Amino acid sequence: MRKIEHIGIAVQDLEESNALFAKLLGKKHFKTEKVEGEAVETSFFQVGETKVELLQATNPNSAIAKYLEKKKPGVHHIAFDVENIEAEVERLKGEGFEILNETPKQGADNKLVVFLHPRTTNGVLVELCQEISVNSK
Repeated sequence: MRKIEHIGIAVQDLEESNALFAKLLGKKHFKTEKVEGEAVETSFFQVGETKVELLQATNPNSAIAKYLEKKKPGVHHIAFDVENIEAEVERLKGEGFEILNETPKQGADNKLVVFLHPRTTNGVLVELCQEISVNSK
């Protein structure tokens, strides 16, 4: 793992949360994006080398909607940038971590993503993400 790529925060209202985080961070978000496969709309803020990703459910059956029902708005996951997501999945499986989706899927911000189950990471949902290069499309 190379760095913390972003911290994902589940929110009820993306527009309201964008205004709040703009005040907090002293800058506006740099992009929004819908990820249809996850039924979520995202908004990104750049903070140094790390991003803050706000996540709003677009469907009441999405993982974010279910998270908000149980836990309310707040930190949803921490994402780590990896060079080779498949190799990292194999390494972590060998170390005993439970992988939620062993096959990387398209995430926001031009990334392939895989999630680790919180029961094997001290209650933290961990996301691995790898930039999708022109060659890997």
